[in-house]
Amino acid sequence: MDSIYTLGSKIGTKIRYQGKDFSFFSGTSYLGMGEVKAFEEKITEGLRRYGISHGLSRINNVRLDIYEKFESHFALDAGAPDAIVWSSGFLAGNTAVDFLRTRHRHIWIAPGTHPAVLPSEVSIQSHSSREAWKTWCEDEAAKLPASNILILSNSVDVLHPTVHHFDWIRELPSKHEYTLLIDDSHGFGVLGEGIYGCYHLWKHLPVNFLVSGSLGKGLSMPAGIILGPKEILGKIRMTATYRGASPPPPAYLFAFLEGLDLFENQRKKLHANMSLANSLDTFGKLEHDPNFPVYGLKDVAWVDHLEKFGFIVSSFPYPTSNDPCINRIVVSAAHEVTDLERLDQVLTELFMMNQV
Repeated sequence: MDSIYTLGSKIGTKIRYQGKDFSFFSGTSYLGMGEVKAFEEKITEGLRRYGISHGLSRINNVRLDIYEKFESHFALDAGAPDAIVWSSGFLAGNTAVDFLRTRHRHIWIAPGTHPAVLPSEVSIQSHSSREAWKTWCEDEAAKLPASNILILSNSVDVLHPTVHHFDWIRELPSKHEYTLLIDDSHGFGVLGEGIYGCYHLWKHLPVNFLVSGSLGKGLSMPAGIILGPKEILGKIRMTATYRGASPPPPAYLFAFLEGLDLFENQRKKLHANMSLANSLDTFGKLEHDPNFPVYGLKDVAWVDHLEKFGFIVSSFPYPTSNDPCINRIVVSAAHEVTDLERLDQVLTELFMMNQV
């Protein structure tokens, strides 16, 4: 069987390909909202109320109330002063970093930072690891005269599953003014106490703090967002990008606000599934962080073995087509306990086969 599966129907936890059924452990729909019928119904209700799209500028003299309602709610529950919703996470990140880059003398970019928050025409320092980068930042901060510094990072390394921490920034010299922009695309729906990502985790750092990212992964909405200080976001609202870009389809924002209980239920299911999945790696063959539902396969041969046992996992070259495949098992809230138990059984069998 080819390693590329081209389907003509919805992707769920079960897919059918060339007459065979598979369990699907890939993708980024961590909360599994696409499997929640009641959420689909709320989207349909939103379509009837607000239409299929809204191709007007946010500054048009005719406006929909749902955008400001969504932004106010999301900012409040994320613990942020303000929020701007966008049509994509990439647009959100690009807009944020383009605004910030010209206002800072130094830009420090963490290894693996997503292209959405990589400034153009800025050289990226090469570091052997995140720890090496942090040490470099500390050394630079100590020797530089007082300045303003922009720090860019993801909240999560999804390729080698790790949730990043930023407490080390507290120890940097206070002579500088720091701005921290985090791409939280893979944190929304997963990180923190609710579904609003990492903002409340790091909002007390001694920095100007912004978060951007896609809401199309964990939250299953075709939209992006920027969270941050009112002064900075107010200036971003004055940019040509904000004034010229169409916002996301309003029906999804309506469905989100009307379906908060559905998201919370799925969040609880996800964390229950993560607790179960975290116990799968009894042989040390998976690379994972207990706070994130992605499990890296150390043995690439296991991808083909899992396929033979009826499992499709994430496996493709990244970030370029010339790079080696990144191989991972992705668990979502939509998986049933029986799915995880069967996966545990197969992983155990694979381990035992490799021990013979």
